[in-house]
Amino acid sequence: MANTVNVTGISASTTEAQLNDFFTFCGQISSIDYEEKSGKATIAFEKATAAKTALMLNGGTLDGATLTVTSDVVHQDDSDPLPQGHDTEHVKQEDKPRAGIAAEYLAKGYQLSDNILARAIELDQQKGISKKFLDYVQHLDKTIGERALGPDQTVSGKAQQTVESAHQQAEQKGYVKAFRDYYTRALATPIGQKVREFYTTTSKQIHDIQEEARRIATEEKAKQGGSGATPVPPVST
Repeated sequence: MANTVNVTGISASTTEAQLNDFFTFCGQISSIDYEEKSGKATIAFEKATAAKTALMLNGGTLDGATLTVTSDVVHQDDSDPLPQGHDTEHVKQEDKPRAGIAAEYLAKGYQLSDNILARAIELDQQKGISKKFLDYVQHLDKTIGERALGPDQTVSGKAQQTVESAHQQAEQKGYVKAFRDYYTRALATPIGQKVREFYTTTSKQIHDIQEEARRIATEEKAKQGGSGATPVPPVST
């Protein structure tokens, strides 16, 4: 299959479920052909973009083992526009910026080297942020702004100190659905400008990815009823 990557160096203790959990951050997986005895796997994705993201993880660590991720073909990013009438409540994993995907890995406790984080930044700089993702963020910005602040208002165009109270007003008005995922919640808080800039620009540093990982971990812990930030493991070089 065209959208496949080859993975070697897998730990003998790693299960197929663990492989799936690790690589599903890249995008929707079609199949995994895993030879446990040899520590090799072929992973097929639905989209070439996801396979290209998986190659970014070459040298990543899973279950204490350093993975080698390669491919026999050159994968191209999906440039298809969003279909008319698309559902923008959620965005597909493979359409996210690579730096954002790297931040999700760190937030979940996976170890990625500085080289991998730099690779993610480089991919975003080379290919730009996908139009699908930019459309998604723009839609959220406008939708949240109009519902919370009034007609023709956007979150990004309003002083952030007013956004938090507007967020609360929107929830009181029954617009909770609009704030059900990380991006909508983050945009509607005082740190929203930083989050928006991180996901919509290609100008990033490694510490920006680490900072975003901490924000994601904090949000996840809050959803689970905890408090404070989940420590993001230090990256190895």
